[in-house]
Amino acid sequence: MPYFDAASAAPLHPVARQALLAALDEGWADPARLYREGRRARLLLDAAREAAADAVGCRPDELTFTSSGTRAVHSGISGALAGRRRVGRHLVVSAVEHSSVLHSASDHEDRGGSVTRVPVDRTGAVSPQAYAKALREDSALACLQSASHEVGTEQPVAEVAGVCRSAGVPLLVDAAQSLAWGPVPEGWSLLAGSAHKWGGPAGVGLLAVRKGVRFAPQGPADERESGRAPGFENLPAIVAAAASLRAVRAEADAESVRLRALVDRVRTRVPELVSDVEVVGDPERRLPHLVTFSCLYVDGETLLHELDRAGFSVSSGSSCTSSTLTPSHVLKAMGVLSEGNVRVSLPRGTTDEDVDRFLAVLPGLVAGVREKLGAPASAAPSPAPDDSLVLDALGRRCPIPVIELAKVIEGVPVGGTVTVLSDDEAARLDIPAWCAMREQEYVGEEPADRGAAYVVRRLS
Repeated sequence: MPYFDAASAAPLHPVARQALLAALDEGWADPARLYREGRRARLLLDAAREAAADAVGCRPDELTFTSSGTRAVHSGISGALAGRRRVGRHLVVSAVEHSSVLHSASDHEDRGGSVTRVPVDRTGAVSPQAYAKALREDSALACLQSASHEVGTEQPVAEVAGVCRSAGVPLLVDAAQSLAWGPVPEGWSLLAGSAHKWGGPAGVGLLAVRKGVRFAPQGPADERESGRAPGFENLPAIVAAAASLRAVRAEADAESVRLRALVDRVRTRVPELVSDVEVVGDPERRLPHLVTFSCLYVDGETLLHELDRAGFSVSSGSSCTSSTLTPSHVLKAMGVLSEGNVRVSLPRGTTDEDVDRFLAVLPGLVAGVREKLGAPASAAPSPAPDDSLVLDALGRRCPIPVIELAKVIEGVPVGGTVTVLSDDEAARLDIPAWCAMREQEYVGEEPADRGAAYVVRRLS
């Protein structure tokens, strides 16, 4: 059964499994102790740190193991902000950062700090010029992910790092999604990663802090991991994480070429096989294993369940999922369609046959979901005499407002308008995206007694 959600958690690499089992026998003792078992554990911990530091591109004494990637991000941001509190309390982040970064930013604001969120273009990329504009004299830290966890777009890390260096502001890079494929470009000051993203065990993160970066760990002091990650180290998991990172890096060049070809097939074939689809993210500057697309007139949660029943495990940034009633912040910042969103992220070992079968079953599943939701047929209704219509979609959730809009748009003459009344947060994103895809004019949003009124003008 194909598992296509490696961006959430990659399957445990065989090398990680072997290292984990070996370390359970040899690395159970306290590495801080001086007796034989403790010294043996210390040797394993030091070797794991050296291997991970080599893969990251830093000194071993700059790298700390944490209990998760999220903890690495939280500790990195809080420590850097505290270390530079005399400079100021301004934080710069991109609008498409992982939630761990955005939660830290919100917490910083709650504590009286200020945050600038740098916008992105429709591919999900930031511009170095936007970062330069966002930096201020009181900026203590800037954050930028190396590559998007939702759409795969790689960010211009080296260029943004140069801008930050010129301004004297350290840059923290969340490299969770990209570390398996190669080191992050030079110039960063702090870096965070997460082992379960590259095929290591869950519960291991890493935080690298360059020498010379002012850093003050927050919370109660602890003698372990330079005081930056309190508590007894999970040594077997750390050993497995470092071993698997080295292993995936050794395979990265060949696997990157192979998976990129499979993803290219998905990017090309899905719009050919399924109508009204938007493939999002940068088509070139992207991770090799990840592709995201959105389908008009589709309930994302239903489509994911149908794919699961067909044997495919995928993820979604759609607003139509059980976990949220608002669109993915990444898709929202990009200004792209969010409904019917599917993220396919291929793990190592994915075969041509797996991808071919996915492409074979997807069109029928999408058509079935659209039929259940009453998506518009190809035949258009006769034009109505009125130059404008008001469509009441209040209380109806994604993708129903857009489906109803598609049904009535040809019921007004060219130049006429349809005003959609909706209190669904996704409509603010999906109606403009629908207009762009269907070559209609999105006039804008107007206030309404409930929700908002979205005005669309028919162009053809």
